[in-house]
Amino acid sequence: MAFLKVENLSKSFGGLQVLTNLEFKLHQGEILGLIGPNGSGKTTLFNLMTGFLKPNTGRIIFKGKDITKAPSHHVCQAGIARTFQLVKPFAHMTALQNVIVGRMYGRKPAQSLKEAREESEGIIESTGLGAKKFNVAQSLTLSDRKRLELAKALATKPELLLIDEMMAGLNLTETEDAIRIIKKIRDSGITLMVVEHVMRAVLGISDRIIVLNAGEKIAEGAPQEIMKDKGVIEAYLGKESYA
Repeated sequence: MAFLKVENLSKSFGGLQVLTNLEFKLHQGEILGLIGPNGSGKTTLFNLMTGFLKPNTGRIIFKGKDITKAPSHHVCQAGIARTFQLVKPFAHMTALQNVIVGRMYGRKPAQSLKEAREESEGIIESTGLGAKKFNVAQSLTLSDRKRLELAKALATKPELLLIDEMMAGLNLTETEDAIRIIKKIRDSGITLMVVEHVMRAVLGISDRIIVLNAGEKIAEGAPQEIMKDKGVIEAYLGKESYA
């Protein structure tokens, strides 16, 4: 049984078709990369998988259960968490307080504030924010806010974590740190699906990659195969690159 299975998933907004008959499987323990040009439907897919949107057709099956119509908080309780491309922490709370809030919800909520605080301190250390746990969130750099976004998602104790462009806007050193953190999360037993435009990063962390273009899957396979695929090159660079 596939850990997660997406079947014939389609989504449109009025006359705009954003995803068309998308199908794929996600295996437990892997990192699945999701790439594609802007507007190809990547974030919409994450919104569908986490209950923020409902598809026009198709199903999402997680651990054998149909979660297609489940509200977002039920999806979180089932064990799927996500980060957001535009990070929005509780600006006037400390980094640690932000994570504590997440620890009170999700798949295995803390049974007391004391338990939530103790576990949140461990989570925030694991994302490299331990020295800034008492800093107010709005004072953090972009890199640190992205780490905080990750820590908040981890606080819900997910089995599947969807990461949406964590490395956008980061410098080389910050990107390398993000890659190490993502690999460490996978090594802890969490399955990952990663949307990313930083190609060096997604190639370096993914076991498999799915490529979307205009809402349709145009390629799927190992990173080395994907980068040699003519359709993928055309989608990113244009047909003239093959002239």
